[in-house]
Order: sequence, then C-alpha cells, then structure tokens
Amino acid sequence: MHAPIPKRYFEDFAPGMIFEFGDYLMTEQEIVTFAQAYDPQPYHLRRDPGPHAAVNELIASGWHTCAVTMRMMVDHFNPPETILPAGGVESLRWLRPVRPDDRLRVKLTVLETRASTSKPDRGVVKVQVEVFNQRDEAVMTENVVKLFRRRIPA
Repeated sequence: MHAPIPKRYFEDFAPGMIFEFGDYLMTEQEIVTFAQAYDPQPYHLRRDPGPHAAVNELIASGWHTCAVTMRMMVDHFNPPETILPAGGVESLRWLRPVRPDDRLRVKLTVLETRASTSKPDRGVVKVQVEVFNQRDEAVMTENVVKLFRRRIPA
C-alpha cells in the first residue's frame, strides 16, 4: 500500500522543485515476461543470449524501464484528481543496462510551468525524469510534458 499522493494542481508546481520516489525491484522473471510480450530480442529473453547477440547478458528492455518508471509515477507522483492525459515525451535516453535484481528509483525535477493558452482549466508542467539503480547510477532520463488541472481557471 502506498501513501496517498498529495492533490497537487498546476499552481502547486514551480521550476526547480524536486520529487524523489520509488523502489522497484526488476526481477529476472519480469524482465523475460515483458520481453516475451513486447520486445523479444535475445538479450531480453535469456541470461546467455548466444555468441551473435549484441549484448551477452540478460538486460531489461528500455521500454520495460519506461513502463516501470510510469508505474512509479502513478503510484507516487501523479495525483489522480488533477493529472490529465500527457502532453508527450520530448526526449528519452537509456544510459545503462538494467539487470535482474536492480532496484530502481525516480528523481523528478520541474523544469518549466506555463498556463495553457488554449484551455484555461489546465497548465503545462515540463519535468526531467531521472531513473537510478541501487548504485545511484542513472539508467534512464526523459523530459516529459505533464498536464495538470488548474485550481482556478484564468
């Protein structure tokens, strides 16, 4: 059970704010199951992918790391009452492999906020999302455009 997420509106965010959360264990079985369904490349399916594989170990799909990161944001950051469908991902980088038994956590930094010019009931919050393993090594970064309800529309 997770602690309730504070009900944050667009007006509650400011550039420079930092949020840290999550503790997600990537298991070998989960890595393989995700890969079988969505990214069945040899190095995502087995510990010894063979001599011709680009990587000679089991690593998680980058898309799996994205999905896990989204799960942590839903569980710990996105207030269900005020978050709106996403505005998009501006950049995405996979920096290091995620391996079985890695524990992932998120650091989210608010980069920019601006009221929507076309829809006065919402605002845009651009964030940098950094995902770290248990050794504090960055494994993924993405810049995301999030949309939040406004407390009082302009």
